[in-house]
Amino acid sequence: MQTNLASWARDSQLGQEADDILRRCVHCGFCLATCPTYQELGDELDSPRGRIYLIKQVLEGVEPTQSTQTHLDRCLTCRNCETTCPSGVQYGALVDIGRKLVEERVQRPASQRLLRGVLRRMLNSPAFGPALKLGRLFRPVLPEVLRNKVPAARPAGRLPDTSRHPRQVIMLAGCVQPAMMPSIDAATIRVLDAVGIGTRIVAGAGCCGAINFHLDAQEAALDQMRANIDAWLPLLDSGEAECIIMNASGCGAMVKEYAHHLRDDPAYVANALRLVDKVRDVAEVLAPHAQELAGRLTGLPGRTAFHPPCTLQHWQGLRGVSERLLTDLGFELQQFGEAHLCCGSAGTYSVTQPELSQSLRDRKLRHIGAAEPEYIVSSNIGCITHLQSGTATPVRHWIEVVDEALARPGG
Repeated sequence: MQTNLASWARDSQLGQEADDILRRCVHCGFCLATCPTYQELGDELDSPRGRIYLIKQVLEGVEPTQSTQTHLDRCLTCRNCETTCPSGVQYGALVDIGRKLVEERVQRPASQRLLRGVLRRMLNSPAFGPALKLGRLFRPVLPEVLRNKVPAARPAGRLPDTSRHPRQVIMLAGCVQPAMMPSIDAATIRVLDAVGIGTRIVAGAGCCGAINFHLDAQEAALDQMRANIDAWLPLLDSGEAECIIMNASGCGAMVKEYAHHLRDDPAYVANALRLVDKVRDVAEVLAPHAQELAGRLTGLPGRTAFHPPCTLQHWQGLRGVSERLLTDLGFELQQFGEAHLCCGSAGTYSVTQPELSQSLRDRKLRHIGAAEPEYIVSSNIGCITHLQSGTATPVRHWIEVVDEALARPGG
C-alpha cells in the first residue's frame, strides 16, 4: 500500500512503525471473510481493510472523527485477519497505534469516558471481589444485562501444598479470575500437583495490563507490565521457577507481547524479552503428561465442544494444542462450524459493544449447538462467562473438568 505520511507522522516512531505495516497490505480482501464484525455488519469500514484505510488517512493528515473512533472501537482485536493474511500484515499492532492516535485527537462522549473509566478502575480494584459478592446476592433481581455478567459462584476447594515439588511454575494472580472463578486457579494447582509440578503466586504481581491497555490507559498498563517483570523475572533467572503458566489465554496473549509494548523502554525491554520466552499455556505444560493423566481420569463428560479463544489460536498461534491434549485425555471432542470466529467476549467488549457482542455470541452458540454437545469447554474466563450467559449447556474451563475427573473415586 502506497502512503504519503504527514510530516508529524514521518518524524515519529509510531508513524514509522505504522508505515512499515501499511506497506505490507495489498488490498487483497482475504481478511473480510474472517472478520467477525464485517460478517455481522457488512460495512467495509468495520473490516480490517477498512480500518487500515481509516488509520492510513489519519497518518496522512486527515482529522479523525467520532465515526473513525467508532469503527476502530468495534474491532474485537481477535486477530483472525492476521491468521488469514497472506502478506503478514501485523494488524493488531497497527490498530493499537491507530486507536492511540485517534484517542489523542477525538474526545469521547462523557458517557463513554465514564463507562471506560469505571470498568478499568473497578476490574483492577481490590473492591471487585466484594462488589461481585454483592452482585451475586442480588443476582435474581438484577436486569438481565447485568445478571448475565454475574456468574454463579464456583468455590476453590482445598489446595495442596505443592512446595515439595522440584519443578515449580509461576501462576499469574490476575485481576478478575481469582474473585469471579477461583475454581479455575485451584483446579490448575491441583492438576499440576498430580503430575509433580508445584505452583507459586508471586507477591507484587497482578493484572497483566490488558484491561488498562484496551481502555485508553496505556501508560497504566505499561506500569503493570513492569511490576510483573520485576516480580517474576528473579525467580525465572535463578531457576526457582521454570516458566509462567497461563490458564487464561487472554492474559497469556498480553504477557507474550510485553517486549513489544515495552520496546521503547531501554530499562525493561531486554528483561521483557527474557520473560516472554518463559510464558506457557497450561495445555503446553500438561501435554507431555497426557498419558499419565488419562489413566487417572474417571467420569469425563460425553460429547464436548472446545471453543478455542481468539487469544489462544490467533494471538498465540496455539490452535490445536489444547484440542490434542483433550483428545489424548479421553474427551469426546465434537467439531463445529466457524470455530475460527470470535465469540464476542473480547475483554470488556461485551460491555462497551453489547449488541454486537451478543450477536456474535449467539452466532457462535448456534454453531456449537449444531454439534449437540453435553459440555462446552474453553480456556479463557471471558469466553466462558460470555458463552454461558447465552446457553443452558454447562460452559467450563477444561482444567476444571480434568480436576473433577481426577477427584472422583478411581481417579
